[in-house]
Order: sequence, then structure tokens, then C-alpha cells
Amino acid sequence: MKRLLPWLIFLLITAFLAIFVYSDRIFGPSERDGVGTAGGTPGGRFRRGDQAVSAETKPARLENVPVWLSGVGTVQAFNTATVRAQVSGRLIEVAYHEGQDVKAGDVLARIDPVLYQAAYDEAVAKKAQDEALLANARRDAARYSSLVGQNYTSQQQADTAKSQVQQYEAQVKQDQAAIDTARANLDYATIRAPIDGRTGIRQLDTGNLVTSGDSTGIVVITQLRPISVVFTLPESVVSDIIEAQARAPLSLQAQTGGRVLGEGKVAVIDNQIDQSTGTLKIKGTFPNDENRLWPGQFVNVKLRLKTLENAVVVPSAAVQQGANGAFVYRVTPEKTASIVSVKVVQEGEKDAVIGEGIAAGDVVVTSGFSNLRDGSKLKLAEDEAIGSPARNGGERKKGERGGKGADAAKPEGAGRP
Repeated sequence: MKRLLPWLIFLLITAFLAIFVYSDRIFGPSERDGVGTAGGTPGGRFRRGDQAVSAETKPARLENVPVWLSGVGTVQAFNTATVRAQVSGRLIEVAYHEGQDVKAGDVLARIDPVLYQAAYDEAVAKKAQDEALLANARRDAARYSSLVGQNYTSQQQADTAKSQVQQYEAQVKQDQAAIDTARANLDYATIRAPIDGRTGIRQLDTGNLVTSGDSTGIVVITQLRPISVVFTLPESVVSDIIEAQARAPLSLQAQTGGRVLGEGKVAVIDNQIDQSTGTLKIKGTFPNDENRLWPGQFVNVKLRLKTLENAVVVPSAAVQQGANGAFVYRVTPEKTASIVSVKVVQEGEKDAVIGEGIAAGDVVVTSGFSNLRDGSKLKLAEDEAIGSPARNGGERKKGERGGKGADAAKPEGAGRP
């Protein structure tokens, strides 16, 4: 018995292998699930070869599709101004609120003007004094000029009188310059907004001593409307962008988290490519009427390069990737799946533009790929909806009369011998 045991085990293993290899002939046709996928990898279970696969489908359609280029950018204020004191003195008033929208010329702060007012008054008085001396010198010059003609005085005295007039005229001009300087310093004591924009956090409070050399300034004003966004795109699209921009200003979209924050136009294309990154820097201008874009913010920028006219469009879910590239499952008139290689021109979150492989009107599968292979029979979602018990029951309910059951829906005499 011990001698026969190894032979029995060998015979059992051989029989099991034979059953496994010739199972299709013994138990009928069957096939592995998932053989038709792009990689050709088998699934982990068996199913009947004639079993239909449930799937959802969509027809390919023709649309005018915009071509977008995507990049990452940073929002920058259209203008930024650090407001600093131009004269020294004590800050006696801060007239703005933090985060306030201001216009150019609005008063932001005031410096004690006492010393600058006194300097201005002194310059005005000095000019009046010199103007009086000038008037007297002109009268003396006129008298000496007439006396020279009558030989009552020398020509030298007349020339000296004329020189005195010229000196006082120059002095009056110098006094006017001193007045202008004093007036400017007095005006600088009132600090005004240089641009339209929004004020930031206050840097100094009332009572502080400020000087013209302060580096921090009193406040920073940023212009938010309009606003700029600087972003980069790869150098491979430089020629396309320049050609498109020459025809018309290119449109931009600034997004974050899938939400559009604003739309704008390309303002500047940089004059050189960054050799360290191989990218081109582009600056766009956005109206930003609702202040959705904020300086320093990172955003995703989409540039509309052109529009593809009458392009073949399918849902992005229909496009699969295999060893030989992109492909779709096209539905044949016999309701079977046929693998078709396609060339994808552009793919987005919802739709993909197909350049080659299928035409408008072709029906493609959009779900149920795990059980599909080339030639698989399909059970379409719309067919299941038509044959569902709920729908059929509803139709029978309309034909029922007086609660007589299913036969009540038949015409009189139907089903009778």
C-alpha cells in the first residue's frame, strides 16, 4: 500500500491539471474576465463568454473648443507706493483707517507745521523787503540817468545805480525761490495719497517723530483695481503665443480650487526666456472689480490660445490608456465593444478633443471598463432602463381595468383558444 500511495497522488494531480486545462471542453465555453483591457492583464474571476457587460455610453459630438495653456502665477498689485515723510517733525494726526480705499490726493497724516509755516512767512517778508529796496534803486537809477544828460553827475554814478537795480532784481528772484521751498515744505507737512488704492497696516501712530530718511514709511498703498498676474509657460509654446498675441490680445482666466477668480488680458510678454527653468514669463491685467485677486496670492492661470472649430469631443472618462497609447471602446451596431486607437488633441476635466480615430456620432463607452474586452457584448444603461421592472410595471398599471390582473390589459378574446 505504501508503494502505491505516490502513484495515487501523481494520478490525482494529473487529473486535476487535465480538468483545469480542458475545462472549456468539459464544462462549456467560458473566458477570463478583463482580457480586453488595454494592458491585456486578466481579471481574477471567470464569466461566460456570451455574458453582456453593463456599460454607460455617450455619442461623440462636434463643438467649437477653446485651446487653453495652463501655468502657475502670482498676483501683483498694479502699483505699490510706500508713503514716507518728506520733512521731519512730530506726527500730529493719522487721518486714514487701516484697509481703507483712498484716492490720489486724500490726506493720510499731518506733521506739526509750525516751523515750516514760520519759514514760509519769513521768506515772504524778506521778498517784500527786497522789492522795496529794488523800487528805490530803480528811482535812483532814473535820476542819475537824467543828471548825466545834463552834466550834473558822472557816468560812473549812473552805472553804479543801474548795477544796484540788477542786484536787487536778483535778490527778489532768490527770495521767490526761498518762498517756493518754504511753501513746498509746508505742503509736505500734510501727507497725501500718491495713488488710488487700499491702505495696509499702519506703521506709525500719532505722536511719533518722523524724518525724511525713515525706511519703513507711514503706510503702504496697493492698487487693486486693476491688478496684475505674472505667470510662466514652457518655452515650447513661445512662438504660438507671440503669433496669437499679434492677431488680438489673448484672454486669461485666474483660478484657484477650480473656481474662476477673474478674467483678463495678456499685457506683456517678457523679452527673454529664463534659461534656468526653460519658461517664459507673461504678465496679465485683470479688472478685479470684486477684489477676488489679492497681491501675493498664488493662482492657476489659463491662457486661451485659439479655438478648434468643429472638433470631435467625447467625455474624458471614455479615453483609456494602454500599452499602445490612448484608445476608446466604440459601440458597434451589434452592441459590442470595439477597441479603437485615438489621438487626443486636448483633454480636460470633463471633455477630451479627439483628432483621429472616431467621428461625430460614434457612440463610446464611458463606464464599466473593468469587464470589457474587444468584442464584448454590451448591456447598455438605456436598455436596462427600458426593461426595468419599475417601468414595465408602470406600463401594465396603465392597461389594468378594474383590478383584474395582467389579463385585464389584453384585448377581448386575446389568449383564448
